[in-house]
Amino acid sequence: MTAKWNVQHDYHSSANTDALCVHHLELNLVVDFNLQQLIGVARLQFTRTVSTHELVLDCRDLNIEVITDNHANQLLYKMSDVNAILGQKLVINVGEEINEIVIHYRTSTAAQGLQWLTPEQTLGKKLPYLFSQSQPINARSWIPLQDSPKARITFNATITVPQGLRAVMSAENIPDMPDDGVFTFCMNKPIPTHLLAIAVGELSFQATGPRSGIYTEPGMLAAAVKEFEDTESMIQIAESILGPYAWGRFDMIVLPPSFPFGGMENPMLAFMTPTLIAGDKSLVSTVAHELAHSWTGNLVSNATWRDLWLNEGFTTYFTNRIVEAVYGKEQAELEWVIEYGRLQEEIKSTPLTSQTLPANVQDSDPNLAFNRFTYDKASMFVHELESRLGRPAFDRFLFQYVDYFAFSAITTEIFIDYAKQTLLVEHHDKLTLSELNEWVYGQGLPLWFKGPISSSLDKVDLAVEAIVKGASASDLVVSQWRVHHWQYFLTQLPLVVSQATLLDLDNTFRLTDSLNAEIACDWYRVAIRNHFDPVLPALSAYLCRIGRGKFVRPLFVELQIAGYQQELVAIYAKARPGYHPSLQVQLDNLFNLS
Repeated sequence: MTAKWNVQHDYHSSANTDALCVHHLELNLVVDFNLQQLIGVARLQFTRTVSTHELVLDCRDLNIEVITDNHANQLLYKMSDVNAILGQKLVINVGEEINEIVIHYRTSTAAQGLQWLTPEQTLGKKLPYLFSQSQPINARSWIPLQDSPKARITFNATITVPQGLRAVMSAENIPDMPDDGVFTFCMNKPIPTHLLAIAVGELSFQATGPRSGIYTEPGMLAAAVKEFEDTESMIQIAESILGPYAWGRFDMIVLPPSFPFGGMENPMLAFMTPTLIAGDKSLVSTVAHELAHSWTGNLVSNATWRDLWLNEGFTTYFTNRIVEAVYGKEQAELEWVIEYGRLQEEIKSTPLTSQTLPANVQDSDPNLAFNRFTYDKASMFVHELESRLGRPAFDRFLFQYVDYFAFSAITTEIFIDYAKQTLLVEHHDKLTLSELNEWVYGQGLPLWFKGPISSSLDKVDLAVEAIVKGASASDLVVSQWRVHHWQYFLTQLPLVVSQATLLDLDNTFRLTDSLNAEIACDWYRVAIRNHFDPVLPALSAYLCRIGRGKFVRPLFVELQIAGYQQELVAIYAKARPGYHPSLQVQLDNLFNLS
């Protein structure tokens, strides 16, 4: 695939970042819940590296009102459609001397990066709510900019919101509420544009440590603070491996259930799904994951969406290290085995050409880059590096790698060149270039790779075997099982399970009514596959209540594969209005529904 494409080029941006590079953004926006629009001004400062009269920006469905220089002189510009995925290209004539422009604009109600919730869609039911999701290329739907991971910017923002609401952003947030509804923000470290984030709602704040805390709706605050009370310990562990935390604070906002991801690593304010609040800290590895991104992802970024594995693979590995240090080796092993199981499942159903670490999505939707290969196969690769070098030597490499590339975006090939100069020189007896290339460009997993195991799962294997042989569910001893044991149990059941066995399991363990989103999703997949119709009402309620793509997408796919087309259409019609616009677009395309 590399021969066909220029691997240095970002095919998901029209911006001419190699000629004119925007380095600072000033935003002044009014949040209008009645119109469901952001209205205001974006001021862009840029530097010239090549002589050109044109600044090219990315947009999607933005209403541009006027563009001027910083002396209010109007500038000529042209907006043209690129395609349905990339949106529009905004070409501005900036002459030879201009290095700052001012764009007056407003967003569209169709903005894929913004979700507007009515009061009825919130926990408190009194006030509306807004939140963004910019990754991978949705920042362009609420700000005109060079929307590429290459385009790192600092920013200041002034956000005006209705009285009683609080605005927060991926920047320094001040817990005190102003009297006039005007919030100001500063991010003085350069960040990729997909990390630009905003949320507005009825938000309360409580600290979880000296440099961390939770923003969320008042009714969820106490549970969120309790669930995430180990955040400071995680920060300290991460610092002990990769060096000082560079961003000052690590606050989080727990969003409404329609947030389409488990978490999003927006610097200084990670976005989190409420599905993580299980009451027993069993799902808090997502907090560790978003924290880990503070080094691998926010400091060292992928230059294009083809290179996403550099972000997610190292972060998934680093997450496991944090979990091991805070919650113990057993939980870390269990999560690693579950991760490997997910990867094995995806290998069976994915074309070989899509099983490399670089995601070959240059001519397609960059959302397709977010798969088990860029996360879990890449994590297996990093685990193998640790195994071969030994943890102390590997930690030195990891520290030096992050330090060397801090605040920059790199491609797969830049990483390989760096490895040639470091890993393959210092550890030439432990890793060869051909082995490195096999991991990166090879399909599936290398033949020599042995997946992780955990003796903690032996009892689960015995339980699965017993069920297959006809044992009653009440005969199983599950009192010491963690969430990960249940996930493993459900994924290891045979493809075909009898109705009597499913009914027995459900009556004994109340799986259909599980309050743990991970367990419920895995159970529903087993039930759908085997046409266990008693789950359908609970499944419908679940899909209408939760908008996290990790759960929603595979459940709809299972319904389609199992032939539940009528049920799929009916459930999707009810659930779709509550989903984030970016997820709506993906599911509409996947099932040809709307």
